[in-house]
Amino acid sequence: MNTHPLLIFIAAIFPHNIALTYILGMCPLIAISKNLKTAFGMGISVIFVVTLTAVINWFVYNLILLPTNSQIISYVIFIITIAASVQLVEMLLERFFPPLQVAFGIFLPLITVNCIVLAVSLFMVLREYDFIKTVCFASGSAIGWAITIVTVSAIKEKLLLIADIPKGLKGPAITMIILGILSLAFMGFGGMVKIR
Repeated sequence: MNTHPLLIFIAAIFPHNIALTYILGMCPLIAISKNLKTAFGMGISVIFVVTLTAVINWFVYNLILLPTNSQIISYVIFIITIAASVQLVEMLLERFFPPLQVAFGIFLPLITVNCIVLAVSLFMVLREYDFIKTVCFASGSAIGWAITIVTVSAIKEKLLLIADIPKGLKGPAITMIILGILSLAFMGFGGMVKIR
């Protein structure tokens, strides 16, 4: 089945949202979603890192690993690419946006181990996407994750202002409840587009 790249992009954002459908990237999503500004910055960083690493990994996989029959080391190569990309983002934030880098704290280096970054590259290989489809899927997945973290953060900020949340539900528990409700809402997009 030859799916149009635009459909892959839309599907990666909505019906196949990597956070709400595949339950990937939960650690930073739960930890960073306390503040809307920080969540937005993390979302932008993840969009940049996921798209950049998927593009680099596509070239490495298709132009180096496949021709040399070295696919067995693809995981190691993908992880090295991810670590280098996150280091680049960290250096850019430190240079141009120091307050945002301080707000991220330990969570920025955790993008390296955020499973969505590796998952996108692995989906690219498993689904045998060409370059354009890889870019569309990677950017769509990252945008979908960013939309999720920003939405959860905004809901939490409003909820803390207008509701008296029971003590046992404060923190990660309320985040999981919000994520569950968002997952149900995004399931409404399920029949819109199917991707392989």
